[in-house]
Order: sequence, then structure tokens, then C-alpha cells
Amino acid sequence: MEALVDEFSHTFPAARGVQSGRPCYVAMCPLRLVPKIFIFDGQEVPPELRAQRVLNRTRIPDIVSYLVDNPSDYTLSGITASVDGQVSFEPSTDTGLGQNLGLLSIPMDAKILINDGQHRREAIVQAIEQNPELGYDNVPVLFFIDDGLKRSQQMFADLNKHAVRPSDSISTLYDHRDALSELARNVAKEVKVFSRLTEMERSSISNRSSKLFTLSAIKNASKAMLMKGKNDPITQDEQDLAIEFWNEVAVNMRDWQLALEKKVATCDLREQYVHAHGVMLQAMGQIGADLLFKPKAQWSKILIGLQEIDWSRANGDWEGRAMHHGRISKARSSVVLTGNYIKQQLSVPLTPTEQEYEESFKK
Repeated sequence: MEALVDEFSHTFPAARGVQSGRPCYVAMCPLRLVPKIFIFDGQEVPPELRAQRVLNRTRIPDIVSYLVDNPSDYTLSGITASVDGQVSFEPSTDTGLGQNLGLLSIPMDAKILINDGQHRREAIVQAIEQNPELGYDNVPVLFFIDDGLKRSQQMFADLNKHAVRPSDSISTLYDHRDALSELARNVAKEVKVFSRLTEMERSSISNRSSKLFTLSAIKNASKAMLMKGKNDPITQDEQDLAIEFWNEVAVNMRDWQLALEKKVATCDLREQYVHAHGVMLQAMGQIGADLLFKPKAQWSKILIGLQEIDWSRANGDWEGRAMHHGRISKARSSVVLTGNYIKQQLSVPLTPTEQEYEESFKK
């Protein structure tokens, strides 16, 4: 529905409702009007006098790319705004749906302050500059009548208090645009151990879980193995190679096979062994990046050596590498040093960068 702009007000077709005893209105706003209507109080205003956080501009390019790259297949959630001014609502008498559908008029001199959606607003501005056709699309807006700064600040706190960022695993499971997510899903499906023992929704595993891996860990490890960036394409051959590599790794991990056959509890493996944690999976991904340049006959033979490694957390060699003070570490240095130790056991030479980590560790 198109917004009608006259000499004195912005007028939107809207639905009227009530929240906590206060009137509110839901309208569809053309994207091209968003930068003209909605105000964001910027960085020059002290935090105590603002109703929002300062823009994190590093977030905006990703949203802009998402809109511009998917003009016919994007989903944009609504904006919540407070109107500092007197609004009027004229019910439509011919709808047969009561008095809650009509036209919302907001004076042009009223301030419309965003309570939630400031990053979307800025991304919309930049996206329309790149693709003006987006300006004819709409974004839903929930309008509240402003009761002053204190109320607006409380609205911001309330709107964000219960917001929970989805886990990396479930984002990977549901993202059908991202090639790395597609890779992770296929690896988790086609590698037998992963297909039975992967936590698909959460990025951490509880002590009582029957799972051994997370989908996000498989994604990150496979990304390292194929040396892929965020938006790099992945060929079918590369996907097949990843599946082949992880199947070969799994064949040589006896404890993984025992867990698959339900002959050992996964919680016992997590408690007692390094190979039941993401740091090992990530390290193996990086090792795979070096091995897969060789013919399969060579790298598959090298991976047989995984059977001889002492993966027990009681093995003091893991301290300072996969573990710090007895606790598993996910730090970048831990991944590299864990990979270094595995490479040494497999008689695989270290790269110059890995050698630097090793020398620093030994000091």
C-alpha cells in the first residue's frame, strides 16, 4: 500500500491496536520514504539522551548486500518507532471490519524516532542508492505515540531484552543461500558418523546429549579444509572431496565408531578425550587443507596414523595445546597447536606459520 503525502502530514493505511493500554498502529511504509521520515539520533548525542545504541556500521554492509543481491527474495522484519507529535486516525467505514482499519496521519513536523531497526534503516538508505527499484517495496512499521525519552529508552530495553541471536548451528541448518552452510549440511548427511551424532540446532553440546559434533563445528572445519571464504562458491567436486576426507577420518577414529554403535556414551568421550571436541575437528580441517593436495592413496594412508594417537585428556601432551589448565580451549592458537601435535604424530611437516606457533609454544 502506497503512503500518501500531502502538504501537512504523512498518511498511511494502517491498523489500530492497543498494547499496555496505549494505542499503537501498524502500517506499510514504502522503502523510499524510510530515510525521509525516520530519525536516528546519531553518535554526537550522549548515551543518556538517546533512545538507541550507536550504529555499528560494520553490520550494515552485510544487510545492504543481502537486499541488493536478493531483490526478489529477501525478508525484512518490521521497524518499531515512536511518534513525538499528535497523530490522527480516521477509520474506514466501508471495510465492514470495524473501526480499527483506516488512515493514520502523522504531522510532517513530528519527530518519528526509531526504537528498533536503526541498522535496517541505514541499510535501506544505502540499498536504494544501489538499486532504486527497491524503493517501491514496503517495510512494516509499528508506531507508538511517544511519551518522552524515558519511555523510548525503556521501549528499546524491552524490545532487545529478550532478543536471542540464533545459534550458528541452526543458522547453518536454515541458510540456503550460503554455500558453506550447504556444504556443512551435505557433509553432516553423507558422513555416517556425522549423520547420527551431530547436534543440528545448538552450537554447544550438553553433558547429557547423545551427540558428539555440532553442525557449526563441521561447517568451520570444512571451511578450513577447503580454504574457502565467506562468499566463495563450492563445486560439486570439492563437496565430494570433503565428504570423502571426513569419512576417511571417521574410519580411523575408533571411539567415534564405538559411539556410533552405542558401545560407549558420548558424554564419557567428551569428559575423557580431546577428539570429542570442536578444537580437534577444526584442527583436522586445517590438516586436511595440506593433505588434500596429495593423491588420495597417500593422504588416506597418512590418516591411518590417527589410530595410534593417544587422544586421552590424561595425555599431558595436550596441555597448552587443546587444553589450558585441564579445560578444552577453542582459541585460534589452541587449534593450531592441536593440529601441530596431530601432524607430528602423522609425520606431516608443519607450515612456516605453524612452525612459528610451535616455537613460541616451546619457549
